[in-house]
Order: sequence, then C-alpha cells, then structure tokens
Amino acid sequence: MSQYIPTLDYYGNGLPLVCTMYASSECYFGVNLNPLCKPSEVSYTLIPTMAYFEFLPVHRNNGVTSSISMPKSLNEKEQQELVDLSDVKLGQEYELVVTTYAGLYRYRVGDVLRVAGFKNKSPQFNFICRKNVALSIDSDKTDEVELHKAVENAVTHLMPFDVTLTEYTSFADTTTIPGHYVIFWELSVNNEATPVPPSVFEDCCLAIEESLNSVYRQGRASDKSIGPLEIKIVENGTFDKLMDYAISLGASINQYKTPRCVKFAPIIELLSSRVASSYFSPKCPKWVPGHKQWGNVS
Repeated sequence: MSQYIPTLDYYGNGLPLVCTMYASSECYFGVNLNPLCKPSEVSYTLIPTMAYFEFLPVHRNNGVTSSISMPKSLNEKEQQELVDLSDVKLGQEYELVVTTYAGLYRYRVGDVLRVAGFKNKSPQFNFICRKNVALSIDSDKTDEVELHKAVENAVTHLMPFDVTLTEYTSFADTTTIPGHYVIFWELSVNNEATPVPPSVFEDCCLAIEESLNSVYRQGRASDKSIGPLEIKIVENGTFDKLMDYAISLGASINQYKTPRCVKFAPIIELLSSRVASSYFSPKCPKWVPGHKQWGNVS
C-alpha cells in the first residue's frame, strides 16, 4: 500500500502512520514490534503459534520473479525446497506457505517476503509484493514491485504542474501487434494548476519504460516484440467504480485493494469506457546488448 503514503502524509500533517500487524483471511501472521517506524522500514515478526510457517525461496531472473501463475498447492519439487521459520537467511526473499489450525495444509498465501533482520533469534520480514501480479507480452515479466517503482519515477514529471497520481492499474494488451503495456492513471488536479502538455505524459510513458528490466527494453528496442507503452488517463471516480464492481462480485470491502494488474475482461471494459485521453511512449527505451543490469542504462 506504499503508493498511498504521500497522500496520507499530506492529510495527516505529520502524524505517524502505524501498521501494527500482518494478517490475511487465512490467519494472523505477525506483529510490528516498532509501530512508530517509518512506513518504508516496517517489518513483521511472525508469531509461530498462529500457524506453522514455511518458506519457498523466490528465484529471480534480472530482478523479476521467475513464475507468473501461482497455484495454491505446491508440487513435489517445491515441497522439497521449503525452509522452516528458523532456517531463513537474511536478505533472502521467500513466498509464505502456511499450515493452519483451520485445516489448510501447505497453503500458498501468495505474499513475497524478505528477511529484514532478527529480534533475538526470531526473523523479521518486509512485505515485498504479491507473487501472482505480473505483466508479460513476450519473454518479458514485470512484477508489482518493478511496476510500482517505474510509476513512481514517471509521476515526478507531473510535480511541476501540481498534479498527483490517485490510483493506477495495468494490463498487457495483446490485441495489438505487437502487444504493449497499458497503464490506467487516475489523477488529482488542482483547479488552478497549469494544464499538463501531452508531451509530458509521453515523457511519463518513456520514464516507465526506461525503469523496466533489460528483457523488456530488449523486446522494445531490439526485438520489436513489444509495442510502445501506453498511459490512459481515466475520469475521476473510476477506481471507486472499480471497487464497487469488485464488491458486487463478492469482494470484502475491508480487504479490497486496487489490483495493480488486471486480466478480467469486464474490468478492462469498465476502465476503457472511462478513458479521457491516452498517450504513447515517443521512442524506444535505451538498451545495450549484453547489458544485464535491471533498470536504467546510462
């Protein structure tokens, strides 16, 4: 939920942002032993009596997780890779797996956690992302963390115009040839602000592409297997309507979070019906053959 921190800081006027616990529908997981820390520094100490916790190591390729789909059950190879709570390693990322009192056995919660430190001998974890959130057109894979960092880099172009990003989501549009990433943005605009020129939104498109991994940039700049990234500006209130739609399908209003990647056709249709304007990246992002670094190329 880190995208909401600037807004909460603005309205909170310096009040501390406190997240006391880490929990889900399956069970409670852990607590934040330093509730007054900065939101970016929050870590959770798992409580071993809440469930039996195991951890599946996350393998990354060029900064992105190696799997897009995420079944809730583990295959035989994955079960052999599981690590107990007492054996996790500092700095390593894991997918959380729980066995609960209610009867879930080795259930994949879908959260990716990173070991941030230890309280005495108890490991503490940063929440990183949901594993099953990914964009992909060809061989590229973009996860939630990478997408969010890219969007954060792009919105800095809007600051001189007193415009802030309220909400966003994305989808991989494969109806075009080649397919391309589409990012839906809902903006908050000061009525007295100077209108944002189209060229600035195009710069935002390019900034997102420049922030993505080298596999994506190779597909754009060299292989031409990925088309220019598109930002679609939607009308105010669009994401409220998206939440209402999700709740009408049975989602819990207490646990609803805006999805960062959508694939369900009715949701894409809802978002597309409220597009006010759209912009494409004006050129290909930088890419150097053989360059393996994730992110910008200088």
